[in-house]
Amino acid sequence: MIGTVLCYVLLPAARLLRALRDAFFTCRKNVLLAKSTSTQIEGIFAATRGNSVQEEQEALLQQWLEEGAGNLPASESAPAVGKVSATLTSDWLEGSELLMSSLSDLNSAPEVTWRAGQQLTELCALASSEPQDHAVTKLEKLPAEKTVAVVGSAPWAAVVPQTDHQMVGCAPIGVGGQHEDPAVLAWSLAGGAEMVPTEPPAWPVQDAVQFCPLLEEVPYHEILWRDWEDLSVQPCELEQASKNPPLFEFRVMSYNILAQDLVEQGHDLYIHCHPDILNWDYRLPNILQEIQHWDPDVLCLQEVQENHYWEQLEPTFKKMGFDCFYKRRTGRKTDGCAVCFKDSRFQLISVSPIEYFRPGLDVLNRDNVGLVLLLQPLLPEGLDLKAVSPLCVANTHVLFNPRRGDIKLAQMALLLAEIDKIAKTPEGSYYPVILCGDLNSVPDSPLYKFIRNGQLSYHGMPAWKVSGQEDFSQQLHSRKLVAPLWPCSLGVTDNCQYVTRCQPKKQGRRKYSRDFLLQFHFCDIACERPPQLVLLEGVTDAKPDRPAYWPKHAAVVNDPDLQPLIPRSSGVIQHGLNLTSVYSHYLPQRGRSEVTTMPMGLGATVDYIFYSAEPVENGSRGGRRLYRDGVLKLLGRLSLLSEDVLLMANGLPNPFCSSDHLCLLASFGLEVSSLREG
Repeated sequence: MIGTVLCYVLLPAARLLRALRDAFFTCRKNVLLAKSTSTQIEGIFAATRGNSVQEEQEALLQQWLEEGAGNLPASESAPAVGKVSATLTSDWLEGSELLMSSLSDLNSAPEVTWRAGQQLTELCALASSEPQDHAVTKLEKLPAEKTVAVVGSAPWAAVVPQTDHQMVGCAPIGVGGQHEDPAVLAWSLAGGAEMVPTEPPAWPVQDAVQFCPLLEEVPYHEILWRDWEDLSVQPCELEQASKNPPLFEFRVMSYNILAQDLVEQGHDLYIHCHPDILNWDYRLPNILQEIQHWDPDVLCLQEVQENHYWEQLEPTFKKMGFDCFYKRRTGRKTDGCAVCFKDSRFQLISVSPIEYFRPGLDVLNRDNVGLVLLLQPLLPEGLDLKAVSPLCVANTHVLFNPRRGDIKLAQMALLLAEIDKIAKTPEGSYYPVILCGDLNSVPDSPLYKFIRNGQLSYHGMPAWKVSGQEDFSQQLHSRKLVAPLWPCSLGVTDNCQYVTRCQPKKQGRRKYSRDFLLQFHFCDIACERPPQLVLLEGVTDAKPDRPAYWPKHAAVVNDPDLQPLIPRSSGVIQHGLNLTSVYSHYLPQRGRSEVTTMPMGLGATVDYIFYSAEPVENGSRGGRRLYRDGVLKLLGRLSLLSEDVLLMANGLPNPFCSSDHLCLLASFGLEVSSLREG
């Protein structure tokens, strides 16, 4: 305690607080930014590291050994000269406030009192005599402590010294021998054994009310390791593999990269993050490095800030061989969606931007957008007599608001109607479709089931239930969905198709033949008993049977000429694209759900890649339609992570993953068939 008292005597209180705050802030900043491979960060800290002298560091450590090491128990020998990173845990509290609030409590632990005084004395001397960054360099040589949590004070810890192989990807930049790129190590396709952090032995502290030992620091690339799952050949298909036609293989990535304007508008969502890792100059190199490493052929991005797209992203992507298309959100929003594709692999046939905002419609009064592209795969030379189907790629970012499921459904209906128009072949079938995006809906929610199963009965459904993001069942007077969900004036049917009205040759009343009108005699609505009708046995309890020769109601719905005559009050919407998800949304090896984002520390799946498949006849399991691969085949995917794994890395974003979403990556194959004669 003598060292503590001397510090209070020698330095004014304000100066002491400022010195300690600056020293600890710079210290943890160095630790965080040292994990980055950004050249800009390297330049900032190169000068600081150049000012430190190895002889001075060794002299400081030797002085500590002579003065106090002999008083420590045998189990607490002094650490060797190595890499010791000081860091603050928990809520990123300021270092000065943390130390000052816990000094009185630490006095109750005899093993801690001497070290606290020694370290405080060293900090005061360094803060008063040397630059702050230089003081931090010497601070890294102080002995490592394990966490001591005392009632009324926050935990402080210095990370246990790491060996060289443990520090890959997280050692300070410039350390000799650490030239390998940690991102490349983390994103390697080669699978590896799962790294599980080990607990160090508990540190016996007397009179401590509560004690929580800190896990050893594990490099981010080991915590956030993602395996590549090869799905190209299933065990039952080994014999048929040689008979299958050749495939045009390509990769698709979907990534919500977190617009910087949204970060600055929603600081409360990122209170767990150090401010430096939220800076765009820090995040951009990490995002670009991740995209460049996985090398997708088609790239679908959400939350792309407009000025960043035109000034930084598009020029960079063009150098990487991409053709890019961008659609900014309407209104005052500054971000939007982008779709990029390798011009060496695909040729553009058409592009259709979509704006979901419709003036005067409450169900479509938000500024979300989407993009739909039709691409022609380019076959390599030598396959001139071969043909491959065009590919439809769609990208969107659906409204977030969990209470407005009606808007989410209407936006998705518009997107599916545009896909139906772009992907439909002259014969009436569909080209293969890949739908990417942040849909702000969880797996097995009504919106998810609508996309995957092709049908949803929504009438009377609470609006909050559509996306499944939050439970508002206890809320009184919640909004309910009422049929029809959108007016006929929108020009979209309940089959999520555009209405094409044939204009009459002559202005005036449109005439219909008797046979045309008789098609409605036995439609489904006409065969339903009105609920208000009084039940009279033998009179009003009978229901007419549909004659076999009368057309089905579905055939009437699909006829665009009949759309204006069909009552849209059934409360059922459907589509015929036959889409299934790339991911299963569950990690069987861990027994946990997959996670694509982690708002406020709670993991959820809201990002998806859907693709065209063939439904299995009479195939259904638990209300889910079963599919099998058709012309478009799923060959592999990049595994996702679970919530507990992301918590070990302090959630999202973190110094390694610079968005609050994980990227999704899948490998596909399009069948290449011979051209038919004639």
